[in-house]
Amino acid sequence: MSRYAQEFARSLADPEGFWADAAKNIDWYRPPSVVLDDSNPPFYRWFPDGTLNTCFNAVDRHVRDGRGEQAALIYDSPVTGTQRTYTYGALLEAVARFAGVLRGLGVDKGDRVIVYLPMIPEALIAMLACARIGAVHSVVFGGFAAPELATRIDDATPKVIVSASCGIEGSRVIEYKPILDRAIELAAHKPEHCVIRQRPQAVAELTGGRDLDWESAVAGAAAVDCVPVAATDPLYILYTSGTTAKPKGVVRDNGGHAVALRWSMDNVYDTRAGEVFWAASDVGWVVGHSYIVYAPLLAGCTTVLYEGKPVGTPDAGAFWRVVAEHGVKTLFTAPTAFRAIKKEDPAGELAQRYDLSDFRYLFLAGERLDPETYRWASELLGIPVIDHWWQTETGWAIVADLMGLEPMPTKAGSPTMPVPGFDVRIVDAGGTEVKPGDTGDIVVRLPLPPGCLPTLWQDDERFVASYLAAHPGYYTTGDGGYRDGDGYVFVMGRIDDVINVAGHRLSTGQMEEVLASHPAVAECAVIGVHDDTKGQVPRGFVVLKAGESAAHSEVSAELVQLIRDRIGAVAALRRVDVVTALPKTRSGKILRKTMRGIADGRDEAVPSTIEDPAVLDALRPVLGRD
Repeated sequence: MSRYAQEFARSLADPEGFWADAAKNIDWYRPPSVVLDDSNPPFYRWFPDGTLNTCFNAVDRHVRDGRGEQAALIYDSPVTGTQRTYTYGALLEAVARFAGVLRGLGVDKGDRVIVYLPMIPEALIAMLACARIGAVHSVVFGGFAAPELATRIDDATPKVIVSASCGIEGSRVIEYKPILDRAIELAAHKPEHCVIRQRPQAVAELTGGRDLDWESAVAGAAAVDCVPVAATDPLYILYTSGTTAKPKGVVRDNGGHAVALRWSMDNVYDTRAGEVFWAASDVGWVVGHSYIVYAPLLAGCTTVLYEGKPVGTPDAGAFWRVVAEHGVKTLFTAPTAFRAIKKEDPAGELAQRYDLSDFRYLFLAGERLDPETYRWASELLGIPVIDHWWQTETGWAIVADLMGLEPMPTKAGSPTMPVPGFDVRIVDAGGTEVKPGDTGDIVVRLPLPPGCLPTLWQDDERFVASYLAAHPGYYTTGDGGYRDGDGYVFVMGRIDDVINVAGHRLSTGQMEEVLASHPAVAECAVIGVHDDTKGQVPRGFVVLKAGESAAHSEVSAELVQLIRDRIGAVAALRRVDVVTALPKTRSGKILRKTMRGIADGRDEAVPSTIEDPAVLDALRPVLGRD
């Protein structure tokens, strides 16, 4: 039996023993004597009688162990021309002092603090400062519209909001303070104080009696120590994107989160203390929480905080510059970032300008990795390109090729095998497991491993209804896919991305895979739209690579034929539109649901998570055509 098979089998047969061993890599004030409390299913709790502090594990213990001079955080901001490095010692001082600011404003264990900041070191410092004193942080993506921020203020009821005068998106300066002021005006709950980090690109006017200047507040604050918290106490609330009405707040606990993320750095990412890890995401998303802030620091790594884009800041070689300059061993980003790089530099010429000899792994997640992007990145870099699949709700990988445990042969289009702790099954609508190769709902047998959401913020009923009711005894991921005869998992997209064409259930992800294989295509999307005769029919949208000279009509015809050749006439794909860009969220997900709504004639509002509303506006006339 392989090492992976042994560890995976043990994680399911003896989860208490497996995770008790993993918990030994965390410093506890009181080590847990109980590993799993399964007395109240489906509300399982890990390490229920243990106490710890996440900030101590992420920062203080590295200084205690003599590594205070090692780089903990590298801030790289091409949009401001700024770079700054914090050692673990310097990070400890900054976090402890800002924790003192929060304590001075009356923030105590269990109180909530909303963090509404751009990609600057203060975001990471504020999150860790909350963890230090047992407060619960809720990071809201910087630049979210006022109504969206207001709903989160009302749900989390923060005592303090930490923000900045502005953020920078490419070449645009976005003033945060007017958005924050409007959100507080709209919200029923009013925070007692706001702490504002002034940036020179746009200085904000502070509201007397409520707002404090970050630098002045820190200058007058005393450092405070870590506060022991229960392993089951919440560390943070993270609201899932695209929510309407009452937002859906994913809760992350302290103990299970620390144990799982620490385990993942060794076993999934093969990145150890002193090595450089870069998650090219945003702290407002789950990847930023898990792999910009917490996991690398729990492991004693150096983490990179990048305020820029994969292209345009200044060019499609930006990622290669960061990797080369900072000696990045492991990069984790979204496939859309690499499709953007491939579109601008299809031959990968900019990568040749940099010394990438320290670069060992490229991990991709956040959306389905199409085989063509996998092939392009693999051939360009000559290193393992690892697709892995996980969700905001799980907080870390459900399925992955575990580089630190036992790398396995890869299959294009598959994130490989379930991670130890995740008992992944493929079931039909009635909950019966399907045979290998058949598509169904991807579910995970309960209990979920440490690090996953124990519930939703103040809404146990919605937690059960949203994730557990469809298949009792299982967590429903909302994604569909299949496992092949070797056990490899193939995630084909959200369940609602499976369309029904004249009684045939077809995966739009499978069609996208075919479109992406065309040499002229940089990225693509397939959606199902209403059809009076067939119920639904697929429509394709593609963005061509830079410098592609073929006529659009010619490419479209080739793509329609490609679908017919690879999938068959049953796919009924008759139309592929060439567009200049696809509408995406700021985290890189294509807004397929919004596109479907517009194509079906619904009056779709512009989602608050959209990166560039102009892209969607430009696409509306195309979507509206029959």
